[in-house]
Amino acid sequence: MKYKAAIFDLDGTLVDSLEDLADSANAMLASYGFPRHGLEEYRYFVGNGARKLMERCLPKEKAGEAAFVDETLEAYNRCYEERMLGKTRPYDGILPMLEALQERNIPLAICTNKQQFAADAIAEKMFPAGMFREVMGDRKGMPRKPDPAKVLRIAGNFGVQPEEVAYLGDTSVDMETARNAGFLPVGVTWGFRLREELVESGAKILLDHPMELLEKVAFI
Repeated sequence: MKYKAAIFDLDGTLVDSLEDLADSANAMLASYGFPRHGLEEYRYFVGNGARKLMERCLPKEKAGEAAFVDETLEAYNRCYEERMLGKTRPYDGILPMLEALQERNIPLAICTNKQQFAADAIAEKMFPAGMFREVMGDRKGMPRKPDPAKVLRIAGNFGVQPEEVAYLGDTSVDMETARNAGFLPVGVTWGFRLREELVESGAKILLDHPMELLEKVAFI
């Protein structure tokens, strides 16, 4: 099969952002006098959007209070806006891989459950202007991954069929998104989760280094 487009998750796939995410959530928790969490715990807290991150990191007795979760989400967003470009960096090999796809005129996009303001800021700071034709973050009125609505919208904007798209991510949410959309699910093992999770959730191809994408997936 020849593929005509590539869509990427952001956190844990293109960029290593875990420390900034954890630092921001811990800063929010500390402001309320709540216990903080270790970096490894945040590997499993993130991936389903900032609100779900709040529900996972808050004390259990508070995580079920919707109004309080809303309040802490606002506090977290302020903390993250201050820290999101502090330690976050592209993974080694990501830029050469993206540049190689660009040379083949493969349209590229980001689709993430991260807040739109943060996705835009990180894409602008970490990557050359115009590298991604679309950056789709968490938006009102559009469901979060693994619902395929956002990635299918991107494919439609690119003018390609679902079976012509490779979707890369580092979690089960990403593999389920790709499967739900009819895309090729490509799991990356350098991210936040274990390769076993990627296999169990339907990854058809696993990458241990970004440049392997050009070897394992045929792009037109």
